[in-house]
Amino acid sequence: MLKARRVDYYYATVGEGAYRFLGALAGLGVNLLALHTVPIGPDSTQLTLFPEDSLHFVDAATKAGLKFDGPHKALLVQGDDQLGALAGVHARLRAAHVNPFATMCVTDGHGYYGYVIYLRPEDAERAAEALEL
Repeated sequence: MLKARRVDYYYATVGEGAYRFLGALAGLGVNLLALHTVPIGPDSTQLTLFPEDSLHFVDAATKAGLKFDGPHKALLVQGDDQLGALAGVHARLRAAHVNPFATMCVTDGHGYYGYVIYLRPEDAERAAEALEL
């Protein structure tokens, strides 16, 4: 099984209050499909947020006064965790002349994986077509 969908992502830089930012989003009913955090200094963290509903995220975050950058384009691929699964995804992207900007993958420990593929704007449509979206 291979399921892929287009997703938007947004960046937010926060100080020591990442939990406040995420708590505010949860309180506003924003559901995240994925989250990636990276420290960018001793007191700051960059959050990369993949909301389930981008319009709701933007509306809620704006009303709450939260600062963010985006949307940016990505694909969320989910499938059966088997040897070579990601190689197959990348073979399809390579055939479409798409070189992902970055990727992030995790398995659930029960036979499935989730894979986020960050895309350059000029590659987004070709990547979607390569994965038959």
